[in-house]
Amino acid sequence: MPHLFSPLTLRDVTFAHRAWMSPMMQFAAPPAGDDTGTPGDWHVQHLGSRAVAGAALVMVEATAVHPSGRSSEYDLGMWNDRQAGAFGRITDFVSSQGAVPGIQLVHAGRKGSTGRPWPDPERPQRSWTTVGPSDVAFGRLPMPEELSVADIGDLVGAFADGARRAASAGFRVLELHAAHGYLIHQFLSPHSNHRTDHYGGSLENRMRFALEVVDAVRGTWPDHLPLFVRVSATDWLAGDTDDVRPGWTVLDTLELAGRLKRRGVDLIDVSSGGSAPDAAIPVGPSYQVPFSARVRKEIEMPTAAVGLITDPHQADGIVADGEADAVFLARVLLRNPSWIRQAADELGHPLAHPAQYSRAFR
Repeated sequence: MPHLFSPLTLRDVTFAHRAWMSPMMQFAAPPAGDDTGTPGDWHVQHLGSRAVAGAALVMVEATAVHPSGRSSEYDLGMWNDRQAGAFGRITDFVSSQGAVPGIQLVHAGRKGSTGRPWPDPERPQRSWTTVGPSDVAFGRLPMPEELSVADIGDLVGAFADGARRAASAGFRVLELHAAHGYLIHQFLSPHSNHRTDHYGGSLENRMRFALEVVDAVRGTWPDHLPLFVRVSATDWLAGDTDDVRPGWTVLDTLELAGRLKRRGVDLIDVSSGGSAPDAAIPVGPSYQVPFSARVRKEIEMPTAAVGLITDPHQADGIVADGEADAVFLARVLLRNPSWIRQAADELGHPLAHPAQYSRAFR
């Protein structure tokens, strides 16, 4: 059996194999009215089709825990029970195909209120005031308001409430988005966190918000279900200059990962970047895999690798060589929803197919 297609168990959840669908923003939720932030037909087909095509874990895109935490008004939300109820259709179908339904919770912080990444002339972008650990803007985006300590506590509670709703909606994996320059990452990185209170300054203080969120979420997310955290292993910033503060580093990630392990996090989803718009990132096949390998080896906890993993033998080798326990696949599944099933065929381990498609394999 190829390593990529061997099962993996975390807590009480067994994944049929280790080729997983990464969370990918769709900007397709209703932007206004009672259904704001709720999934619809687009999300059902987008997520359901990858379950049909063989993904062992189908992860819903970054879903905001508070209205201010959306990157656009078209983002999914998990801040009310109506939204949670609408996800049941998706979790039921994904589960019926033998896949595990998962969801990623997020607050965009200073990277919120940016609109869709394509023109929408029929509906000009609505804007709201963004928030962050400090009043430091991301590139040309508007300056955020610095969160008060009371506001920080409210957002910790919003993540916990989102986790509780996610469980009620039928999700069996929860991932916290602490990467790509969103709010949790903004607190972690000295590039975006200039606070002078107990949420800023030292590494210990900058990790405080992330650890408070994890503790609160682990208290509302069922103990028998796994909790993931996506991290940016590095900000890709080279050091201190007049206008650039040192960023989040691999050594910081290792320290954080050890803390997360002790708090009941089951897997680190290792990505990178997103904190600084002008960071020089050497993008190429498997460019983030060494970070996953280092966390896995030095912290001795499961990891997932992500980023330009596009070849079946490449993906299988990452797992076989112990660089990650699973791979998250993103753009390749947008280009080809059946990539996982085709990869299994190429590696000599065909996956079972739905009876409705059986005539194609006779």
